[in-house]
Amino acid sequence: MPSSLFFSLFLDHPLQMYLLLQSHFKGKIPFHVCIITIIFTTLAKQTSSLDQSYETCKPQTCGNGPNISYPFWLSDRQESFCGYPSFKTACDGENPVLSISDDDYIIKDIFYSNHSFVLANAVVYHDKCPLPLHNFSLDRTPFSYSSSDHIDFSFFYNCDKEPKEYTHPYPIDCASNASHHSFAIFHKEVVEDMNYSFDSCLSPVNLPVDVAVGVEALLRMNYTEILKMGVLLNWTAQNCSNCEKSSGRCGFKNNEFVCFCRDGPRSQTCDHGTSVETFSLLVILEIFKKQQWRFLLLMCGVVLPLLQEVGSYCVIVCIKSRMQTFMRTKSHQDLEAFIQNNGPLAVKRYKFSDIRKMTNSFKDKLGQGGYGDVYKGKLRDGCLVAVKVLNASKGNGEDFINEVASISRTSHVNVVTLLGYCFEGKKKALIYEFMPNGSLEKFIYKENSLKTTPHLELEKLFEIAIGIARGLEYLHRGCNTRILHFDIKPHNILLDDNFCPKISDFGLSKVCLKKESIMSMLDARGTIGYIAPEVFCRNFGGVSVKSDVYSYGMMILEVVGGRKNNDVQVSHTTDTYFPDWIYKHLEQGSSNLGLPNPMTQEENELARKMILVGLWCIQTKPSDRPSMSKVIEMLKGSIEALQIPPKPVLTTPIRTPAESESNTLSSLIC
Repeated sequence: MPSSLFFSLFLDHPLQMYLLLQSHFKGKIPFHVCIITIIFTTLAKQTSSLDQSYETCKPQTCGNGPNISYPFWLSDRQESFCGYPSFKTACDGENPVLSISDDDYIIKDIFYSNHSFVLANAVVYHDKCPLPLHNFSLDRTPFSYSSSDHIDFSFFYNCDKEPKEYTHPYPIDCASNASHHSFAIFHKEVVEDMNYSFDSCLSPVNLPVDVAVGVEALLRMNYTEILKMGVLLNWTAQNCSNCEKSSGRCGFKNNEFVCFCRDGPRSQTCDHGTSVETFSLLVILEIFKKQQWRFLLLMCGVVLPLLQEVGSYCVIVCIKSRMQTFMRTKSHQDLEAFIQNNGPLAVKRYKFSDIRKMTNSFKDKLGQGGYGDVYKGKLRDGCLVAVKVLNASKGNGEDFINEVASISRTSHVNVVTLLGYCFEGKKKALIYEFMPNGSLEKFIYKENSLKTTPHLELEKLFEIAIGIARGLEYLHRGCNTRILHFDIKPHNILLDDNFCPKISDFGLSKVCLKKESIMSMLDARGTIGYIAPEVFCRNFGGVSVKSDVYSYGMMILEVVGGRKNNDVQVSHTTDTYFPDWIYKHLEQGSSNLGLPNPMTQEENELARKMILVGLWCIQTKPSDRPSMSKVIEMLKGSIEALQIPPKPVLTTPIRTPAESESNTLSSLIC
């Protein structure tokens, strides 16, 4: 049989050819011959039959914006069959633009894993006086709102009088004069305000905005900042995952889905049995990764003359014999693939040499954690940053994936912002916005207090507690996926120059779909003293967002008490658990709940409110704990509406003889 015919049959019918090879050669073909055969046959196939449609539909970008791929397509760089007609985009500078409802909208980010994207009105990026002219409508589009956390933002032009202050108007000064007023306002509040007549105004233009950040945060912005935030939308299109897993690129041609492959289009996937190309490339990567240059040169010199005799017979046999070797290198490849496919596309990737320069060779160390050290750095534009360099010896990169996967999906005033990252083999680093006031712990523990550390009044600590609650509420229900942090504690709460709290350190976090209320976990995670009972013992219930609620409750008890939860300083010989201490005073009817410092009546009310909310959060059963939305409602509500919660079955935490402050559980599962 001619070798060319055999090779063709091999590619189209690998299973049948594998059985033939096993029978004919009895598994005795030298592995070295297989290596060189795979290299040359793979390269020959790739260079001779690369389909043009496959090349045309490779992901594109307009600049700093997200990658554009199926179901989206760039009209000036790709063919229409690379996506659906309704997903046609065009580059406007460095931003991809999508037209909806007679207006252009900038695509700020795309989350291909869950079919969602962030869209913002383009007019605010170009005009000095942006005036939206058309209502936003998703009728006859494949798009829908991703959640209920959006509201109409209404624009009124040329009104005879100004709206009243209590309606919180956003004035449009550049379109107003002494006799005519233009302004933007939340439509819900407009409807509720019956004392203002809009008859003299032009018909309102309604645009959706995301209110997950909280109305109070929106009230501090101007209307252009609000429009730039955009809104999160979902799309409907045929799933592309099977095609992409087989190294194909999806498209839509002749009114039907198509998977473009290197050697031509197929209906659903590029797989036709065992993928020779995939394993061939893995073998090549294995050689280069281990830097076996002598071996490679020797094989080329010795084995090349044998190719004419052996041909492609040994490819399948070689694949079988080296499968386990390939799997051992897969974790590193998966990590790189994750960054490329799911990473924060709008976040810059740096080389480790850049990390060294921005930190001045790691001169200014800000802190140290279980997964790495944090250094102060400066970007080229002078912006200060905090650079977290992960320990190479810690795990297989799971903490790095957790942090990038979690925080790249967030955008909230109470969640720290990821500005960049570095991934070069074992060298991994994360670049965050710099928080001048450091972590919360140094402001609440007396033993950590420094002469240069300002004393925070209880009112400010109360505001910080509410800010942390809002950040957690956003992680649990505000962003496009549900994020469980699993390590909420004062050390992981950073404070900016205005003491606005920001949740940080997502190394132990888990991402799950919004519809998933209970998470499946194989290991316990968190810091002793803050871990919910169900995390280390499943008999107490399922792991869910309520596990973060427990950690939050323990933390605010520490905040209001000014001490760690296992230290009440009753005496030098007593180690009393702080919640036990509080419950003792509650049972005795004490008015100050055992807090030693004298307080005003207002401070005592704030302290009592924080303590009662904290005690509700640390209930043993997850179902007895409030959601973070309810926590915010309780903190902002009346003290009279709060009841004393029942004492949990477990109060004093499980301890080990060698327990440390940042010990991460890994083996206490019931």
